[in-house]
Amino acid sequence: MAMTPAVRKFALAVHLSFSVGWIGAAVAYLALGVFAAISGDAQTVRAAWIAMELTGWFVIVPLAVAALLTGMVMSLGTPWGLFRHYWILISLALTILSTVVLLLHMPTVSKLADVARETDSANLGGLGGDLLHPGLGLAVLLVITVLNVYKPRGMTPYGWRKQQGERKVSQP
Repeated sequence: MAMTPAVRKFALAVHLSFSVGWIGAAVAYLALGVFAAISGDAQTVRAAWIAMELTGWFVIVPLAVAALLTGMVMSLGTPWGLFRHYWILISLALTILSTVVLLLHMPTVSKLADVARETDSANLGGLGGDLLHPGLGLAVLLVITVLNVYKPRGMTPYGWRKQQGERKVSQP
């Protein structure tokens, strides 16, 4: 099912907005994690953890799911296809992996935000920040971005068969 050029451009703009938003939100989350890790001020640590929880659940998770879904719509509605090219499969796998890790990690963030809310200020110094998950997540999102910009060659066996079938149909 191919999209008209106008629909494809609209869908691409929506997908890019969600994807770039996810990257930006991950950068903001990482900045909060850094401040929670380096700050000696209990109020800053508390505020950072509460903000990381809110940013995670209400910004990053929705953007991740939206980027995944709109990416699938884009690939299914264009000649690129979902299973024709290795770069699309790798992007899809990394996006699914990132989304699953995010969803599995967020309950831990919520627990630590609860600790930050309930712990007395003198004991918040050891809470630290959340750096590993957002740092690795950001690196994966940048790899996905590079794959989607450069589109390295390489068709899957399925894609090669589909291409050969389309060539045979188009030849008289």
